Amino acid sequence: MTRFRARLALALILLLAGIAALVLVSGRWALGEADRTTDGAAHLAASAQAGLLASELQKFRLLPLVLIDYPDVVAVLDGGDAAAQARLNGTLELLARRTDAQAIYVIDARGRTLAASNARLPTSFVGQNYTFRPYFRDAMRTGGSELFALGTVSGRPGLYLARRVDRGGRALGTVVVKVEFDRVEQAWARAGGISFVTDAHGVILITSRADWRFRTTHRLDAATLADARRTLQFGAKPPVAAPVALAGPSATVPLGTGTGTARYRVATEPAALTGAHLVRLEPLEPALAAATTRARLWGAAILLLVGLAAGFFIRAADTRRLQNEARAALEKEVAHRTVELRDANARLTVESHERIEADRRFRAAREELAQANRLGSLGQITAGVAHEINQPVAAIRTFAENAMRFLDRGAPDTARGNLDQIVGLTARIGTITAELRSFARRRTPATGAVPIGSVIDGALLLIGERARGVIQVELPLALRDVAVVGDRVRLEQVLINLLQNALDAVEGRAEAGIWIRVTGGDMIQVAVADTGCGVDPVVADALFTPFTSAKPEGLGLGLAIARDIAREFGGDVALAPSPAGAIFLFTVRRA
Repeated sequence: MTRFRARLALALILLLAGIAALVLVSGRWALGEADRTTDGAAHLAASAQAGLLASELQKFRLLPLVLIDYPDVVAVLDGGDAAAQARLNGTLELLARRTDAQAIYVIDARGRTLAASNARLPTSFVGQNYTFRPYFRDAMRTGGSELFALGTVSGRPGLYLARRVDRGGRALGTVVVKVEFDRVEQAWARAGGISFVTDAHGVILITSRADWRFRTTHRLDAATLADARRTLQFGAKPPVAAPVALAGPSATVPLGTGTGTARYRVATEPAALTGAHLVRLEPLEPALAAATTRARLWGAAILLLVGLAAGFFIRAADTRRLQNEARAALEKEVAHRTVELRDANARLTVESHERIEADRRFRAAREELAQANRLGSLGQITAGVAHEINQPVAAIRTFAENAMRFLDRGAPDTARGNLDQIVGLTARIGTITAELRSFARRRTPATGAVPIGSVIDGALLLIGERARGVIQVELPLALRDVAVVGDRVRLEQVLINLLQNALDAVEGRAEAGIWIRVTGGDMIQVAVADTGCGVDPVVADALFTPFTSAKPEGLGLGLAIARDIAREFGGDVALAPSPAGAIFLFTVRRA
């Protein structure tokens, strides 16, 4: 027992020592990994932001070069009149607005501003004397100058780009463009971290932290401070130290915040200003938190592996027994689940067959209902068809009797003419009976291309005598042969249903009228309008619901079947608003 306790104590000591060593190593690795990751992000951000600043400055540096050769600039500096000065003010204002320059102005050789883009504003530079500004003096001496300073009139910081205007060997004055960096600073602020540009003396000029502007990262000597006060480069107050001390590139910089101290990694890139550098402070904590999490996960994984290995060696036999028991239980459960899955699959197969059979019965019942509707319509069609056949039959008998008499009289040509009339009448009878048989025949509907004119002709032929003198067809010649998607018999069934409803609505009325109007586009629309009493508002909303009818003797299936057929072919049947009577719109797809 004593030996067992000693071994147990030794194992615990070794375990604790291993955990302590693992924590120390993982902490150092996490810090190094966080430094490398943050340095990479800082250098990448600094390079991108330096490029953004350079591209922003490039377009503005061209402005003074262009303006020094502008005729109105030379004319104003060379003693031009007020008209030239007003014209130049307008030009500079337009140019500043289009280039987003904060201000563009022209200074004569004595330092007095003659024209400016802000001449019409209360903060106009016109009349201001800038001999005290270094950018003016340097430009007059060397031909060009750049200076980042605080505006004495506007009170806003910016970069002043100055170029000297020369004519005939004389220095007439300078053209100055002031650039502000609000958009650049806003873009840097949205990117997170801290970015700023320092001049050659370490004064912060452009920054994502507005409260750091004109602060210094290094102590300024007395001469530099005196020159800044004299030129008002940074305003009336001298620059003070920034809340950050830069120890060099790739260093960790602590920075106090409202909730404690945050650590940043530093990256420095040359900026597009003389002697300036872009400094990027990338927060270390996010990368350190991620690296620490990874280190802890790896440490936990290592400890887990060690623990598992120890447990394996200690409980090898027991583990094998448990594995065997688990395998047996799993096999039993798999067998049980397999039986359940087999039974479920069998039930699904039966349900699938039942659903297929139910769908088949539904389709058969729907076709039976449509066939019953067609046969019901035949009862109303019969009288008209009988009249259409009786007239040709009576005419055939008359022409046959006349042909016999002409043959007896020896006039075969006249008899032949009567026989030709008989042939034509029999063809008409055949057309009517064929249309009737086709309409009544039970067959599988087929989707094809059917001319809309033939659908209307077939429906009118079947309705027969009831349509004569009552139904008017407005079918443009260009649409008669246009093909639509559907089965001819079923499309005729829809149109016959609508026409029979219209005939019933106008029956017994003094001014009975029905119109079929066909219009075309991507969809062909057949409107059936009548002069009847219209649709009762009580049943209008449920008009296409089965067994809903405004007729006392109606079953209320006709319109429901008509809409079902139309939608089967991609169309529709709908009731349209009408001030008098009723209008039904039968829409079909163009083939």
